[in-house]
Amino acid sequence: MTFPVKPFPIILIAGCLMVMAGCRKQVEESLPPPIAMTEEAVGHFCQMNILEHAGPKAQIHLEGLPHPLFFSQVRDGIAYERMPEQNYKISAVYVSDMSKAHDWEHVGPENWIPAVSAYYVVSSSKAGGMGAPELVPFSDQADARQFVALYGGQVMRLDDVGDALILSNAPVIPPKDTRETAIVPDDDDYRARLEKLRKE
Repeated sequence: MTFPVKPFPIILIAGCLMVMAGCRKQVEESLPPPIAMTEEAVGHFCQMNILEHAGPKAQIHLEGLPHPLFFSQVRDGIAYERMPEQNYKISAVYVSDMSKAHDWEHVGPENWIPAVSAYYVVSSSKAGGMGAPELVPFSDQADARQFVALYGGQVMRLDDVGDALILSNAPVIPPKDTRETAIVPDDDDYRARLEKLRKE
């Protein structure tokens, strides 16, 4: 016995999917565009020229401010976004796209993707620009997996990256065949304050 397929539910579902896709596109189009890194761009926390640091970067746009905040590491930008003491409304967060970067030293001044769309390699052996553990963003999941094959870690979406991974103070241990040195970041006070606020 066969049952006739009613076209109404299928049309309704297709219509809902089209509306949702349209809403997402409209939201993306309303975001402020990413700003290219220049010699004047300094890291929000370190106040150093971010072009002098290797590895991926982040920029955060705050409502009411004409220029974004730049971060020398993606991890620092995401930590800022999640800080409970952060008072401004965030209108956009962008990260370097390592799928399109020339190499670790030259990520590209205009190479940005929305933070929520990236695939992140977490807990790799590759240190970020400030020598701390890094969240390494890729637009292409296959590129992220290839990075994991070289430097270890795990591929995750941003919503799945817990605060503990972002705030980890563990030193990065580089592969033996590189000249990189692991540096424990000197921001224990910042982490302690952030974790205290999260518990309140």
